[in-house]
Amino acid sequence: MTEIIKRSKALSVNPLKASSTLGASLAFLGLRRAIPMMHGSQGCTAFGKVFFVRHFREPIPLQTTAMDHVATVMSSDENVIEGLRTLCEKSQPDVIGLPTTGLSETQGTDIARLVRQFREQYPQFESVSIVPVNTPDYIGSLESGFAQAVEAIIEALVPVSSCVGRRRRQVNVLANASLTPGDIDAIRDWIEAFGLRAVVLPDIGDSLDGHLIDAEHTPLTLGGTPREEIAAMGESIATLVIGASLNKAADVLRTRTGVPDYRFDHLMGLDSCDSFTEILAELAGVAVPAKIERQRAQLQDAMVDTHFMTGFLRVALAAEPDLLAGLCALLGGCGAEVVAAATPINADVLKRLPIAQVHIGDLQDLEQAARAHLAQLLIGSSHAVQSAQRLEIPLLRAGFPLYDRLGDFARPWVGYRAARQALFDIANLVLEHHHDTPAYRSVFWSGGPREREESASFSASQAHAGLVRH
Repeated sequence: MTEIIKRSKALSVNPLKASSTLGASLAFLGLRRAIPMMHGSQGCTAFGKVFFVRHFREPIPLQTTAMDHVATVMSSDENVIEGLRTLCEKSQPDVIGLPTTGLSETQGTDIARLVRQFREQYPQFESVSIVPVNTPDYIGSLESGFAQAVEAIIEALVPVSSCVGRRRRQVNVLANASLTPGDIDAIRDWIEAFGLRAVVLPDIGDSLDGHLIDAEHTPLTLGGTPREEIAAMGESIATLVIGASLNKAADVLRTRTGVPDYRFDHLMGLDSCDSFTEILAELAGVAVPAKIERQRAQLQDAMVDTHFMTGFLRVALAAEPDLLAGLCALLGGCGAEVVAAATPINADVLKRLPIAQVHIGDLQDLEQAARAHLAQLLIGSSHAVQSAQRLEIPLLRAGFPLYDRLGDFARPWVGYRAARQALFDIANLVLEHHHDTPAYRSVFWSGGPREREESASFSASQAHAGLVRH
């Protein structure tokens, strides 16, 4: 069993964690015609918006209740009610996400009561769905806040029903916070290859994939899961849950609808991809398509081609628990060894990892463990760049945020093709940073005049480098 090493420091050095409020907002950004409104100060929302804009390189619809010093001390109820009224009047969204922040949670705001009060005062906005969720940013991380928001969306928008299988080719997909827009597209294509139709919740592959529209500006999300599709999730034949962080949300969906579910910690690496493919073939009642079989064969070939570089490679990982589990499986399947791992929060999935230790902490903890275990490769977000430079090892960027490379936010990691590309990228990083050992020639070796001159020159250079003892 993996040893979980809890943090013992009073502060974070080079923090790894992103707030749970940010994670909840990301989940709401995966709904169509939606807008998150953080209940907190303007600075809380501005900070989160900077993170999202730098990562996705897209305009992000994000609002705030703008708590000031007076509202913080006296009462912020009016900020919430007036904020909801303004959004409903001006933007006319289908869904408003209402996550709390550390400031409002410390104040003790009852966010659900405020939504009920808004409904009583403004019944004309009944058509707008409002989803409150408690996400204090001093508890949890981006992954846990995202999962809480998905659970709240299901409770608010999925009615209790008993219509399982009415839509015979429809499957639900609960997508965790570690999945990129490219991952969502890959999962959708994977499911459609079996003749099935996917309802993805939340669908950031449709809203945050980076695409232009005719309108110059929109105050709402540019795509995502439609509210009507969420309401019809009880008519699907099955739910595919991607990520252990969504297990509680999956329990809620199954209780409300009775739709059976199949749960996967991740979809990275050969074994998990095979399991997912087998479930899809069973649900669809068809054989595995030839193109999926070919993609699997291509991944196997890549594993053979790259095993000289990946075999016994010592890797350090910094990621949220779900992504950490997936990367461990991918690396373990190609013979690499995870010698250091850090994650911002504890989670049940960490106990099932095939590694010795996981640090609940920051990038400083990871850096120290990586140096102690002579790591050869670091995998983490853009915040890990300085750690990789100090360790003098290459960095493979993964996770959130990624702001120093174009297109990495949309890179797929799940599926056979993505695993193949990840192996190639890892192998290339190893090759680029590999330093050949110079050929040894004895100082007593003698040859012709040219050979003696070359040997003397080579020996002098070795002595200068401290490689030859006299």
